[in-house]
Amino acid sequence: MKAFAALLERLTFSPGRTAKIALLRQYFAHQPDPDRGYGLAAITGTLALRTARPALLRELAAERSDATLFAWSYDYVGDLAETVALLWPDSAGGGMPGLAAVVEALQQTAKPALPALLAGLLDAGDASERLALLKLITGGLRVGVSARLAKVALAALAEGRASVDAIDEVWHAQRPPYGALFAWIEGRAPPPEASGAAHFRPPMLAHPLSAAEHGAITPALYRAEWKWDGIRVQIAAASAPARLFSRGAEDISAAFPDVLAAVDFNAVLDGELLIRHGERIASFADLQQRLNRKAPGAKLLAQYPAMVRLYDILFEAGEDLRPLPFDARRARLEAWFARIAPARMDLSPLVPFADFAALAALHAAARAEAIEGLMLKRRDSAYLAGRVRGAWWKWKRDPLRIDAVLMYAQRGHGRRGSFYSDYTFGLWREGVLVPVGKAYAGYTDAELLLLDRWIRAHTTARFGPVREVAPALVLEIAFDGAQRSSRHKSGVALRFPRIARLRMDKPAEEADHLEVLLRLLA
Repeated sequence: MKAFAALLERLTFSPGRTAKIALLRQYFAHQPDPDRGYGLAAITGTLALRTARPALLRELAAERSDATLFAWSYDYVGDLAETVALLWPDSAGGGMPGLAAVVEALQQTAKPALPALLAGLLDAGDASERLALLKLITGGLRVGVSARLAKVALAALAEGRASVDAIDEVWHAQRPPYGALFAWIEGRAPPPEASGAAHFRPPMLAHPLSAAEHGAITPALYRAEWKWDGIRVQIAAASAPARLFSRGAEDISAAFPDVLAAVDFNAVLDGELLIRHGERIASFADLQQRLNRKAPGAKLLAQYPAMVRLYDILFEAGEDLRPLPFDARRARLEAWFARIAPARMDLSPLVPFADFAALAALHAAARAEAIEGLMLKRRDSAYLAGRVRGAWWKWKRDPLRIDAVLMYAQRGHGRRGSFYSDYTFGLWREGVLVPVGKAYAGYTDAELLLLDRWIRAHTTARFGPVREVAPALVLEIAFDGAQRSSRHKSGVALRFPRIARLRMDKPAEEADHLEVLLRLLA
């Protein structure tokens, strides 16, 4: 555990990409199996552990430290795991066991025995080991390393035996602690089998289309499709049972048994998950009713029937179609769809356009049609993982904007743990502010410092990590859409809200009223 704790500490304080890659490569090269495999899983977010609730950590800390000192320290540090790790009394425990032993103990321990196990491990370790353990079991492992960066470090360790793209191709068919993956990377075994398996494949993504690129979009080079307002998914149906994956490789099969019940084919398909009532595509709010459900009941399935609108075909009967040009894949998809006629699916139509002016008119009409925008794909583009500039573009509809008043602020996590970085904002209704959304993005580091100081100086009440502030600061909020919501006091929920500007110049009394938002919704 000591080596893993040291790695996390060094990654946290090494801002440069090259330095992080070097640290990861060194860790993978010098740590034994299965420790390094569990370390890789923890860093890339594929490690399944029973998480500990904050209340449990507070209870354990209360038994070993002074309650007042803990409260003051937590208020100053702003991070529960770090506070517990630092205040937990040192003992001559000799250090925690290795990472693999810790992970396996956590996986095998029943819930009633978890407090005793955690206390014993915390007693055995030093402050850095305690912090690493607590970050693991709270799901707060944020060290500035993406899964892609970890794969770059693995490719560096492979020294030419495996590229990043080759690792990406087999990654989702492997499971922690990744013994077969490391054996291949170190030249001790052939590549893990991936072809034909019903597992997730790295998706091709699009770059946002800016005004500078408008001139490159011509009918001779590109195809246009609508950008539907659902979630991007991949249906993997081959030798194994069919699975449904989100764009981020999360297996969401259990939440959509109605979609998979109709799957009786051998193919890997790319599309958009939507809710459809008859011929009408429902709003994203309806789709949210189905997301994150592990066992949706018959009533929910009937009320929010799901379907997939297909964009692309990646594999057919084991044949890899991704190297083909988009036009050729589209022809294969149309022929496959006509032959198979799968239930709960349809084809996303291509949108013809004569010139860019016609395309711009379609883009301008997207919001009125409840469509998120346009996708523009080069007709000769192969299906390549990640974002390939010039191949695919996304031209989203312009965001809506409101001027709202800051109402509450909450501490962030990770490097933002000491700052109030999550903001709840509201609009006026009959002289009273009602909350309409929450944002934690869109501002610069300098603006974060300014907001944090302002919040501390204008706090009117505290509720644990949340502060209520005086209704005096106006935020310009950009958002992609809004829908009615019975869960919100205002009756409205925003889609992807973010802070566009701090309106320090604008009096709070001049912020927007709820009626403005309701008109935008209409």
